[in-house]
Amino acid sequence: MFPKWFDKWNADNPTNIFGPAIAVGVAGSAVFLAAMIVGFGQPFPTESQQTGPRGTGMHVQEFVSDLAVYPDVEGFFTSEPVVPAEGAAMMGDAAGVPPALANLTPENYERLVTAMREWTGIPDLLAPGNDSYQTQVAWSMIEMTQNINQNWIGHVQANAEVGVTCYTCHRGQAVPNNVWFKVSPVNSNVAGWSANQNRVTMVSNFTSLPSDYLETYLLADENGNYANIGVHDLESRVQQQPGDPLIQQAERTYAFMNYFANSLGVNCVFCHNSRAFYDPGQVTPQWATASLGIAMVQETLEQYILPLQDVLPAERLGPVYADVPKLACRTCHQGEQQPLNGLNVIRNWPELAVLDGAPDYSAFE
Repeated sequence: MFPKWFDKWNADNPTNIFGPAIAVGVAGSAVFLAAMIVGFGQPFPTESQQTGPRGTGMHVQEFVSDLAVYPDVEGFFTSEPVVPAEGAAMMGDAAGVPPALANLTPENYERLVTAMREWTGIPDLLAPGNDSYQTQVAWSMIEMTQNINQNWIGHVQANAEVGVTCYTCHRGQAVPNNVWFKVSPVNSNVAGWSANQNRVTMVSNFTSLPSDYLETYLLADENGNYANIGVHDLESRVQQQPGDPLIQQAERTYAFMNYFANSLGVNCVFCHNSRAFYDPGQVTPQWATASLGIAMVQETLEQYILPLQDVLPAERLGPVYADVPKLACRTCHQGEQQPLNGLNVIRNWPELAVLDGAPDYSAFE
């Protein structure tokens, strides 16, 4: 059919037509699949949570974990309380009993202590005759937990009854994950800004942002005041006024917001309208919950954590300034919008739900 010279040339110069054919086929299939997705929609859409008004595009993606269960949730130890009979004896001021648990019956006291040992991974916690620092810390932590559950309901029960227990932070470990220590000044030879930026630290989430934002915003100064969380003026050539945030405060604020995002596994629009970051009238309901959380952490540090400075042994103190380990958002949330994926940890533990008054066992009668 073809001239002899052409057949001879083809025989002497064989060509692999299968490789290009396969490449064209794969590319064509990819184009076809893309056209199908565009035309008929994503067959496996990503779930999202709407955080702002309709039409604003304010939503947070929700990714389904490959795990069948959340291990921390599965490990939560719980049991139902024993409803006290009328006139039942209470622990009172028995030796070794924390005052915050004096109004419990012996059965419920032992039940709670057993749970606390499981939650913290400390087998001899509150054991009779045990005067270790862990027992002294436990007394303070019990009151702290009761205070949070009673006086900060707007934060720990914003959407439903959830509450906190020792397990919320400890997760079976004597020292919770995601505690923090002071790191400032990073360079004592530098005054003012003290080279707090561009330092690779865990506190800065390994960014070039400042590392001192937690101690700046969550700890009170010598006068008992807290630093303002804010950014510099948006207008140019504005005369600086006393108290106005400088660029350093703005960068600390960005570092704090980055910490929020990493702690809860969310992005900016979880609390803010990305078209109007600086308009307080366009924030989401979660902004108010987060604001309560900041105030809650500030109070908790001041009343319950910092006073433990002289109680903890040297090996439990910070590596730089020998300060007490401190909590913040990530200590409880650990990457989830709600700690323990919203598990109601307080339901069976009315003993930890009130700071003042007797536990309410009416739901179990």
